[in-house]
Amino acid sequence: MGLISTIIVAILQGITELFPVSSLGHAVVLPPLMRLKDMDIRSEAFLPLLVVLHVGTAIALMLYFWRDWLGILSAFFDRDPQRRGEQFRLLGLVIVGTIPAVIAGFLLEHYVRELFGSAFLAAFFLIVNGVLLFAVERLKQEGHNPIGALTMKDAAIIGIWQCLALIPGISRSGATIAGGLLLGLKHEAAARFSFLLATPIILGAAVLEVPKLMKSGGHVTSVALIGGVVAGVTAFIAIAILMRWMKSHEFKALDPFAYYCMGFGALSLVLLAI
Repeated sequence: MGLISTIIVAILQGITELFPVSSLGHAVVLPPLMRLKDMDIRSEAFLPLLVVLHVGTAIALMLYFWRDWLGILSAFFDRDPQRRGEQFRLLGLVIVGTIPAVIAGFLLEHYVRELFGSAFLAAFFLIVNGVLLFAVERLKQEGHNPIGALTMKDAAIIGIWQCLALIPGISRSGATIAGGLLLGLKHEAAARFSFLLATPIILGAAVLEVPKLMKSGGHVTSVALIGGVVAGVTAFIAIAILMRWMKSHEFKALDPFAYYCMGFGALSLVLLAI
């Protein structure tokens, strides 16, 4: 893949991975729409770039939420029992919220990958994603709870919501934010917890691709590294924009993303059918 194509893919990855619009759905739908034959996420040739894009996005998440991760790490050395307990509890919530997606990913990976070849299905599920975001804004609890109000059961429920993102077209951040809102979290807290859950998931996805990369004999090129940097910078900006949006729009904050997903999904179905 050339430099220009790589940069375009990296920007799309950085935006769609964090915005609740499904990066996987876009990665499946856009190649046939734009006649991008060298952008097949199932091909071995795409693996090096895929790994680097995931790493770049994960680094952006860790940098933006560095205070949270530093606090969690400092819990192992903090002598203040109350502060240590709070940070260990946050770590526990992240671990519990991550487990369902890890289990589902291992059990269903083969079946889910078969969906990667269907742009029609991905476009359809983009519409479903939009409907989900729209509905959640009208069904959610009128809560203003912080992350600290979550129980381990709540974290597991949000983790189950995250499993929906295995389907191309269903957004990982959208599903987890939706789960948090339905449990009474305020928008900012739901988004923050969603991105804390995203960090190990996205980094883990990159690590899992490394053996396949080594087996295929592929290698990370300078162009792929540039893509990783672009994806990381774009992702950092996307997180900052989304967190500011969530903080200032507690009322139907997900609606613009819902309208986009429904519109883009419907338009994609029409164009794919032509």
